[in-house]
Amino acid sequence: MTDTSDTRSADSEVQAPRRSRLLRLMRYLPLIAPVLLWAVPCGVLLYTGQHWPLPVTLVGTALFVLGLVVMPLAMGRGHGRRQQDRAAIVGDTLLGASWVLFTWSVLLGVLLRLALTVAGVGEGQDRARIVTWAVLGTTAVLLAWGYAEARRVPRVRRLDVQLPRLGAGLDGLRVALITDTHYGPLDRARWSERVCETVNTLEADLVCHTGDIADGTAERRRAQAVPLGTVQATQARVYVTGNHEYYSEAQGWVDLMDELGWEPLRNRHLLVERGGDTLVVAGVDDVTAESSGLAGHRANLAGALDGADPDLPVLLLAHQPKFVDRAAADGIDLQLSGHTHGGQIWPFHHLVRIDQPAVAGLSRHGTRTLLYTSRGTGFWGPPFRVFAPSEITLLVLRSPQPPTSP
Repeated sequence: MTDTSDTRSADSEVQAPRRSRLLRLMRYLPLIAPVLLWAVPCGVLLYTGQHWPLPVTLVGTALFVLGLVVMPLAMGRGHGRRQQDRAAIVGDTLLGASWVLFTWSVLLGVLLRLALTVAGVGEGQDRARIVTWAVLGTTAVLLAWGYAEARRVPRVRRLDVQLPRLGAGLDGLRVALITDTHYGPLDRARWSERVCETVNTLEADLVCHTGDIADGTAERRRAQAVPLGTVQATQARVYVTGNHEYYSEAQGWVDLMDELGWEPLRNRHLLVERGGDTLVVAGVDDVTAESSGLAGHRANLAGALDGADPDLPVLLLAHQPKFVDRAAADGIDLQLSGHTHGGQIWPFHHLVRIDQPAVAGLSRHGTRTLLYTSRGTGFWGPPFRVFAPSEITLLVLRSPQPPTSP
């Protein structure tokens, strides 16, 4: 047998400086990103051979500069200490619009221009202007569509999930999952009501919310969250905290969900029994809980499973998919998570993959553990969803054992 410990040590020594450089670069990202988001489209649309009349160039440049200045200022006022909802709406909308404009300026600025050149279409100025109008048209269509996608009631995604250790008595157990509702500056009380009405049509045995209820305190977003009290389940309604709760007085959200009749699974579990078989339903605080400094809040899987029969199947609620490493090490059968939003605005999912092991859907980790990652029910910040539709999920748990005849 080959001893690889020396090799791993050498690799670690090589990778450490790389990680250090990456971390240093990430510190400057909040300063670099806004400049890139506005400067790149400005250059592509105005200064790559279009030869627009001077007034057009000056007005266009002024608009890009205005966006570059207003966006961070509005986001600072909206999400900083002042918590001004109108400013947050302006800043978030500009962030989403600039991301879409940046993406398609890069893609069409390269690919479409290359295609036009190969096809011999027009002269340099003509091709440049075609690219400009194509970028603006694509951006406008995607933003309009993305806004409608973000504001609609999510479609229901249904799937069967077989758990080898699930007893026959629990075959067909219906688990509804909502997550990342992100009630926030845009008042979505009516949307919240309609989401809860949709959940109730699923006739679920267990309804789960895996965190990021809102952006703002429970007191401030209470009206939008209150409809969650109307959700119905034959067995239980369970909830775990997400990272955004820890930006907004997490204990207030735990208390409100308890008041609305949901079971906050803060490093604890409950049992769901049917047909003589039992499922352990456990939950942990978000992985950011401990760094929040809030007393008693941290992700503690051992505490969540304390007292549970290790031979029973376990359904775990954990906000972030990356908790699955710990879940797999403990032999959890199924973890339900959110957090990623499926990327929310394409192609942001590529950046999400850097931090998370899964972006959306069902995946296997280790020999036993399955992870289901929801794309989320609401949206964060920019009121757009582009190629990352929201969802309400219905998972029907299946046992490999045939059901017992009555």
